[in-house]
Amino acid sequence: QNPMKKTKDLIGNAGATFVNAFTVTPLCCPSRSSILTGQYPHNHGVRNNSLSGNCSSPQWQKGPESQAFPVFLSKLEYQTFFAGKYLNQYGQKDAGHVGHIPPGWDHWHALVGNSQYYNYSLSVNGKEEKHGDNYGDDYLTDLITNRSLTFLDNRSPQLPFFLLLSPPAPHAPWTAAPQHQKDYADIKAPRDGSFDKPGKDKHWLLRQPANPMTASSLTYLDNAYRKRWQTLASVDDMVEKLVEKLKSIDELNNTYIFYTSDNGYHTGQFSLPIDKRQLYEFDIRVPLLVRGPGIAPNQTVEAPVLNIDLAPTILDICGFNVSLANVDGQSFLSQMVKVTRYVFLVQQCFPDCVCEDAYNNTYACVRTLDSSQNLQYCEFADSESFVEMYDLKSDPHQLENIVKKVDPSVLQVMNQRLIKLQSCQGQSCRETFDISRTNMYENHFQSFSSKAFSFFLISLKSF
Repeated sequence: QNPMKKTKDLIGNAGATFVNAFTVTPLCCPSRSSILTGQYPHNHGVRNNSLSGNCSSPQWQKGPESQAFPVFLSKLEYQTFFAGKYLNQYGQKDAGHVGHIPPGWDHWHALVGNSQYYNYSLSVNGKEEKHGDNYGDDYLTDLITNRSLTFLDNRSPQLPFFLLLSPPAPHAPWTAAPQHQKDYADIKAPRDGSFDKPGKDKHWLLRQPANPMTASSLTYLDNAYRKRWQTLASVDDMVEKLVEKLKSIDELNNTYIFYTSDNGYHTGQFSLPIDKRQLYEFDIRVPLLVRGPGIAPNQTVEAPVLNIDLAPTILDICGFNVSLANVDGQSFLSQMVKVTRYVFLVQQCFPDCVCEDAYNNTYACVRTLDSSQNLQYCEFADSESFVEMYDLKSDPHQLENIVKKVDPSVLQVMNQRLIKLQSCQGQSCRETFDISRTNMYENHFQSFSSKAFSFFLISLKSF
């Protein structure tokens, strides 16, 4: 069983599956801001999901949002379309209300506030549109699908297009479409890896959950897992309809399709209840499937890719000189990339801030991932100055914190890498540790020109 089987067939099997794709921060608004800007959170300044944390704030709008990649696409005469969840605080009175349309977007259908499936408001090109609980008219995932299809029918065929579709699924409240409410009746959360393992030798939050989990907690977790799959079934339908539409208008072979998410999600790992925000694999890994011109089918790409790489990749494909954009990421589809990242940063509201959920869950990690090593080193801004380190080559589920077993010289190197990345900006984020001179993508992608291709970027919510 797989709620995204059609998506895997239509995008992954028709192109590339990136098995080492990561978010640079496992929290909605900062991660989405990184996707839009191509920047680490310490550069775009979005710390958490609150307005005071710079989520869709006036400061965000005047600064990073004005330099987000849709602005450049608009200058390249792309027809741009957005539908779904933008940023958690979008549409708030203190942030321009529904009249604020981020620059670069020609067609704007943005959810006001956080994820809902019914009974929500949209900003439709700057005017409020209220929705109720009628499936045919209001179910948000299907509304996004239908309006994107209408856009494709009405667009100018002489100009390229870009669509960013951001459905709420599988975000709570996990409201499935009527036709999917009985799907996956026997599905349960996987019990493998670190599921229901004690969080020994880990930071304070991981030492709190009851272990083993209670029967009621397991029942709740399994119900939530099943409901999340049921909501994703409509996203799978969305992908199928979009691919069929592109085929019918003879644009499928000219269009890049990206499928990804803004963060991972934990479902019982280390006995943690459902959420995200943690530094571990289950929260920082994201799906990434890409198909399009020049991408050979049925490819598995192991080189690490970050969500800050999406913006420069999209700009690179449409022929824009990425060096003119203020991005920390790098293109992962271009033959021009001769240096491959193997060290990168993951952070949660760090440094110099207090997160909205817990001060003691602020951390910054440096990850070293290449063919010879897979290490993660993390420092917490808590009362314990806690440090965690994992060798994921021998311990892929991060069961053992080896910080007390590692040679101090290794810890010193990792600490220095972390310090440098926390203050990096632009080119320095890409070149500090890029020592491999082999293009790890050359076997997966053909070279392509600066022809104005079109795109879908389908970004999911994961909580």
